Amino acid sequence: MGGINPLRKRNALVVRTAPSNRARGFVSIGALTVPAAIGRSGTTSRKREGDGATPIATMRVLSGFVRGDRLRALPPTALPLTRIASHMLWCDDPGHACYNRPVRAPFAPSHEVLARADGLYDICLVLDWNVTERRRHRGSAIFLHLIRPGYEPTAGCIAVSLRDMRRILPLLRRGSVVKVMG
Repeated sequence: MGGINPLRKRNALVVRTAPSNRARGFVSIGALTVPAAIGRSGTTSRKREGDGATPIATMRVLSGFVRGDRLRALPPTALPLTRIASHMLWCDDPGHACYNRPVRAPFAPSHEVLARADGLYDICLVLDWNVTERRRHRGSAIFLHLIRPGYEPTAGCIAVSLRDMRRILPLLRRGSVVKVMG
């Protein structure tokens, strides 16, 4: 007998590119399908740091971050969510030992600020792209997070509206599968 198909699991989230715009997509989980923004370069099976593409891959949801100072009421979720503090950063410098890992300010090498002023990371889920089996220059900080106005493209992440994130959160847990299709 074969193993369980991860796309058949109830908590699998599938990302498909929109046919008319390679930087837009649709996120589906169960019966729910919502619009999304993806990388400005579309999707790729050859993800590299800074290429602006969303990796075509099957990734697990590892954990998440939330801006508790901005979002007080979240739907129930089985995901471990850490409240973002001002010192929290994510290293995106391929030459640093902490590449694709959370770090604390002050931190001089290249990094993402988790307490962003624009609210994109008010809810930010960490996807297992190049995290548990890390390789230099393979891409970092691949998250499922909130969108910019107008569904502007991301730098390689998957982004949905706050309303849709609130609908998705209760359906996810640590280890839920995110499948980005080509």
